[in-house]
Amino acid sequence: MNQSGLIIGISEKPKSIGRWIVLSLQHVFAMFGATVLVPLLTGLDVGVALVASGIGTLIYIACTKAKVPVYLGSSFAYITTIQVAMASSGVGSAYVGLMMVGLVYAVVAVIIRFVGSGWLRKLLPPVVIGPMIIIIGLSLAPVAISSAGLDGSMTWKEPVVALITFLAVVLLSIKAKGFLKIVPFLVAIFVGYIAAIIFGLVDLTTVFVGYSFLQIPNFSFIGTYALDFSAVLIFLPLAFVTISEHIGDHVVLGQITGEDFIENPGLHNTLMGDGIATFVSAAIGGPANTTYGENTGVIAVTKVGSVWVTGLAACFAVLLGFFGWIQAFINSIPWAVIGGMTIILYGLIAANGVKVLIKDKTDLSDMKKLVVVSTMLVIGLGGAYLNITSTSGLSGMSLAAIVGILLNQGINLIDRNKSKEK
Repeated sequence: MNQSGLIIGISEKPKSIGRWIVLSLQHVFAMFGATVLVPLLTGLDVGVALVASGIGTLIYIACTKAKVPVYLGSSFAYITTIQVAMASSGVGSAYVGLMMVGLVYAVVAVIIRFVGSGWLRKLLPPVVIGPMIIIIGLSLAPVAISSAGLDGSMTWKEPVVALITFLAVVLLSIKAKGFLKIVPFLVAIFVGYIAAIIFGLVDLTTVFVGYSFLQIPNFSFIGTYALDFSAVLIFLPLAFVTISEHIGDHVVLGQITGEDFIENPGLHNTLMGDGIATFVSAAIGGPANTTYGENTGVIAVTKVGSVWVTGLAACFAVLLGFFGWIQAFINSIPWAVIGGMTIILYGLIAANGVKVLIKDKTDLSDMKKLVVVSTMLVIGLGGAYLNITSTSGLSGMSLAAIVGILLNQGINLIDRNKSKEK
């Protein structure tokens, strides 16, 4: 074990090919469930999401000079926004919005490179970030409920399968040890799938119809669709939410590995890698990429922080995107199974927002902070919509983020002026 507490250091390669492969596959298993869940919920192509995840991770490794063992997977923060954009303006508007998010990352990275990151911390304090994350999780709650059949729209079978899946996630998360503890959602998919077969929700004779063992993912390359900028405004505010998530993930990973990644290779380089990865993903028809806490958890448990391991995992992800039978299986998973998983998954996202406020010791007896949090929650969850043009506007998380940032800055400005007067 080296000085950082890692069995295999960041720049070290596993000694044997077999061990290298096994350690990399472990990262693939850790990211797989969440990475494929995003395209399942949004209607994007599963194969493209896997390819984009692998390519994005390799881009990130290049931008950070192979100094950070991060894995990038599909971001949950943009699920609702993608769904809204696709429903109102078509899939092209969602791709353009996600590409613009990647450009926001790049712009922020350039600014940080020249002026530092202090301004970003002031713009996104915990009192703003916490409610943002809470809204992301709770705004998805109706999707989980309807998928699980708990809205009364399905037969009794769907809620039962959802319950079995839900219990599998809970029991594995609480009781499992070792490897099983870090892949509860992946295992729960198989448990729920078997239950769905038993209850007749899956017809195994049709699962692989239309799929080949090997096939090219359904890429949507930039230029093959009209560039629709009508939904850009609902995507851009969310970039600051995932930027804050990015910073938090790197701080946590730094604590695990004994390194300061904010300083070396620098926040500007990590953000640039994340931003380019998201732009490239959207440019080929995939979801936004983001740093994955699941894979950071793997490093914490195994004490293996090798970039060689995460890099090979990225290569495996690209290859998996071309296996048609894997995509066929994923697409055959009943919504009841997904609903059972997402009831807890979306709740965990919201709970992480609460954890941000608790960790910061945010005093909600302070009326100024309470105003910011409560206003954001009502706007983000209450269906607020602000027309910008005849075809676009701000709603939900995007509107709440802007209101929260402006309100917090306005209150701070008033406080500073009062202090000067005294």
